[in-house]
Amino acid sequence: MEIKTFTIRNHTRVGGRGGGSAKNNAVCYFWKEGKCNRNPCRFLHTDFPALSVYHRNFKQSQASKDQLKKSLKYALGENTRGGSLEDKSNKSSRSFGEDLPTSCPLYSAKNWSVLKTGSHGLEGVNNQESSCPGAEDLQRKCPDHNNVLALPARGGGSEDRIAQNCNVSATEAEGLKRIRVQKYIEDSPKDTVISTTEGSVPEVETPRKDQQKACEQWLSDSCVEGKGCQYLHSWFQGVGFSMLAKLSGHSEAVSGIALPSGSDKLYSGSTDGTVRVWDCHTGQSVRVMNLGDVIGSLISVGSWVFIGMPNVVKAWNIQTEADFSLYELVGQVYAMTAARDMLFAGAQNGVILVWKGSTESKNPFQLATSLEGHSGAVTCLAVGAKWLYSGSADSTIRVWDLDTLQCIHTLNGHADAVTSLICWNQHLLSCSLDQTVKVWFATDESHFEVTYTHDEYHGALVLCGVNDAATKPVLLCSCSDNSVRLYELPSFSERGRIFSKQVVRTIQAGPDGIFFTGDGTGLLNVWKMD
Repeated sequence: MEIKTFTIRNHTRVGGRGGGSAKNNAVCYFWKEGKCNRNPCRFLHTDFPALSVYHRNFKQSQASKDQLKKSLKYALGENTRGGSLEDKSNKSSRSFGEDLPTSCPLYSAKNWSVLKTGSHGLEGVNNQESSCPGAEDLQRKCPDHNNVLALPARGGGSEDRIAQNCNVSATEAEGLKRIRVQKYIEDSPKDTVISTTEGSVPEVETPRKDQQKACEQWLSDSCVEGKGCQYLHSWFQGVGFSMLAKLSGHSEAVSGIALPSGSDKLYSGSTDGTVRVWDCHTGQSVRVMNLGDVIGSLISVGSWVFIGMPNVVKAWNIQTEADFSLYELVGQVYAMTAARDMLFAGAQNGVILVWKGSTESKNPFQLATSLEGHSGAVTCLAVGAKWLYSGSADSTIRVWDLDTLQCIHTLNGHADAVTSLICWNQHLLSCSLDQTVKVWFATDESHFEVTYTHDEYHGALVLCGVNDAATKPVLLCSCSDNSVRLYELPSFSERGRIFSKQVVRTIQAGPDGIFFTGDGTGLLNVWKMD
């Protein structure tokens, strides 16, 4: 049996066959006068609603309308010379309403009722008495304008069976079938696939949801597809984690998040030039400090909060309210970390500035040295064991000895800018705009090698490690497609995804499985591993 398939996109059919209209079937004049005694009669013994009630919600040329009608006749098995072909298939077919999105016009109560399968194919629509078996079903379909486009029952050939029981011609039953098909096609959501078997009612396959992508319109509160949308209407998908709160206040991208140890305040910096202080109990912004320039990074060490800006690092003691400005002409400060009473700051000119703590002067931070070697901006820093790791826009990772502050290795595994580094156990994890995440291992003090490379489909921007409720390690990886992947380590099996309006530029781990994400719109989200 020949199968034909066509797809509706934006209410314009592409390929395949389909069409037809109720006006191709004439109503018997003698039947209207109550005088027709022909059985079967080649004209319809029923009244249909005027064609004008089927309003199209899309523009279509007359030529495309004629082609639509002609192709639908073919799909339904109608003879091109006039009349129709009876359904020769005894196989049951799914009803139009099966597995349809509830946003489809077919389910609108103000247009018509949804029918359920009953003993004669339909039930719960009309209580009129019938004079012969199956006539009640026919009455539900034909006289009432509200029910003439009702869904067919499960099981093909119901119109033919009714026609046989009530002495109604197959032409009349086929006319009912064509009108339902025509009305459904006009109101079907885009990308709906309709498969037809010659001489039978089309079978509808609603588009599957893409479980890996959130609807961009829904994220912007502008999606009109409802449940019929093929993309997710959610801020995340997966198991083992949940969203706790949304903190809005920044007008531009969040560039740094810090939760000082023992504090009930969360600190965030943004490229809008402000630092916001959030109450961890209420989620409210309790303080805003306008620093007047773009903030490139923000971290906390003990009671100190460090803020990286163009040519300066600002140090602020949240307990004593003391603050210091550490000026150096190095451009924007993109990354900072601390180890062994030293503060490291990676700058736009490729230099890593090093300050050491001092108690002998009013300024507790004294510039010790600057580490040079990168030919591009230093974008990320990490400390593991006795080494400092630095990633750069020059696509390299440099390994510095914390005792001598000398570069001992240069790792050249990436093909584009290195964007983030973290240490996990004895391994170093790095990500890059080359769409890879690499796992490095030091076989000895003189040699590092890549033990695993995980490929992404988009540029990788930020890495962060957390533990779930079972203390299993989970890697968070922000990508340039506005999502954050959650991977179980060491298998790199995906656990879920987080979606945002713009790329997530910073991720910070907190206590008890809590972590924070900040995106390009200025939104800060609070999450928890379950």
